[in-house]
Amino acid sequence: MKTIKVIVITLVVEIIIFLGVSLTGLYNVSVLSPDPGIMQWFFSTTSDHSVEHHAKGIKLPDLNDSAMVAVGFDHYNEMCVSCHGAPGVKRSEVGQGLFPQAPDLTESAKEMPARELFWVVKNGIKSTGMPAFGKTHSDQKIDDIVAFLEKMKNMSPQEYQQMKKSLGHGEMSGQD
Repeated sequence: MKTIKVIVITLVVEIIIFLGVSLTGLYNVSVLSPDPGIMQWFFSTTSDHSVEHHAKGIKLPDLNDSAMVAVGFDHYNEMCVSCHGAPGVKRSEVGQGLFPQAPDLTESAKEMPARELFWVVKNGIKSTGMPAFGKTHSDQKIDDIVAFLEKMKNMSPQEYQQMKKSLGHGEMSGQD
């Protein structure tokens, strides 16, 4: 019985501390004041494992279709490049102001299986600025985006620029 009392008292104290921090406004939510390392680790680890868990079982079509890659490029160029950048293209000022920083997909996408990329594009990631495109895009359109992301994993800045030109998007802006 004494153990139950200790547990209940501990929980009540934790709730009071949680509410105190939440209601006083003492915790700085500014992007310019990043979370302590342990919080960053917690959110990053939770996100990584959640995506991996929820993406299991997703079946994708053959993503090597050049038409899918071209459509995916159009979507990426329109919706993603400002936050994530692209080969040879810096993030926009908006993308630079995000916290946590949107990952540089030319590198981080190499570590993610296509099904996880699909899940993230479709569902978004809470409290990161990554929207859920599943609200506005069909699974087919998300497949197209993932097809482009898979192609971009090994794309040079010159290849990205050539693809942009060949699809009628003109010169790259933000090039290093």
